[in-house]
Amino acid sequence: MALASNSIGPIIHASDPWSPSPRRQLLDERKRARLARISSIVRFEKNDRIYHKGAVAEAVFSLKSGVVTTYVPIAKTSQYVTAFLYPGDIFGLSEEGRYANSAKATTSAVVYRVPVAALQRLLGKDADLDFDVIIKLCEEITQAQRHARILVQKRAVSKLAMFLDLQERLQTARGEAGSEIFLPMDRTAIADFVGLSLAAVSRAFRALLTRRTISCRDRRHVKINDRADFESLIGGDGGLSISRGGA
Repeated sequence: MALASNSIGPIIHASDPWSPSPRRQLLDERKRARLARISSIVRFEKNDRIYHKGAVAEAVFSLKSGVVTTYVPIAKTSQYVTAFLYPGDIFGLSEEGRYANSAKATTSAVVYRVPVAALQRLLGKDADLDFDVIIKLCEEITQAQRHARILVQKRAVSKLAMFLDLQERLQTARGEAGSEIFLPMDRTAIADFVGLSLAAVSRAFRALLTRRTISCRDRRHVKINDRADFESLIGGDGGLSISRGGA
């Protein structure tokens, strides 16, 4: 992990819930410059811990490049994944002054570290920046609601289809639309996100492949072959019964 001075400033990508406009970069050059003066750049290697749940929340983070996973440790070898974060996302929000979850680099990642005290002073002086942060928080609430719908789904195949749909939506929103969905996380992380055992996720992938709903050229790239069938699975009417398995 290395730190360096920051002369560009964080970016925040989000969809304005009060506007039909597509997802966009919220911060103009002035706002980015102001954030640049109080932030630093931190680089993490794959699997590096960024912060621990329960630690004093001294900073918030804006992801510049790479992918970050936030999660809640359940036991020494178990965790509940709360989100996969991409460039333009912010993370590190706290509860009663302490981090509400843990965060680690899913891939090598570069983040902007913004001290909480300095950010609070800046937000108090810049109402426009404050509003941009609110827009981003609204988007995060929407993503949390989608995650909750995945968790309450009973069919493993539908859970996996809903997860793939979420990743495809995020990819499209980032302007990275293509013929395949890229999955930077491993199958264990997917299982921890959708509330399934690793074995159940593997069975769900095999079922979708057998059904020819999807195809995979490798474990990181998924292509939707049958969009109608895929949409029916997302609606919970896929006609496949696969045991959830233990988490």
